[in-house]
Amino acid sequence: MLQNVLIGAQVVLAILVILGILLQTPKATGLGGVIGGGGDSGGGYRRRRGLEAGLLRMSAVFIGLFVIVAAINVWINNS
Repeated sequence: MLQNVLIGAQVVLAILVILGILLQTPKATGLGGVIGGGGDSGGGYRRRRGLEAGLLRMSAVFIGLFVIVAAINVWINNS
């Protein structure tokens, strides 16, 4: 029973992590940005503000929760 809840939590957290990462604004768009340096990025570090900062924090929280739930799931399966 608990194992099914943990697996469900892992699936939900995995989807939230994927969405959080995909919604973030990339520094350089696509392969052209990697090869050509990204024409509109300015070439420097850009500080995240507002929604971008919130998405970054929430992605980090979801990743941390995912790792914790996965570790608990492994611990329960081994005992």
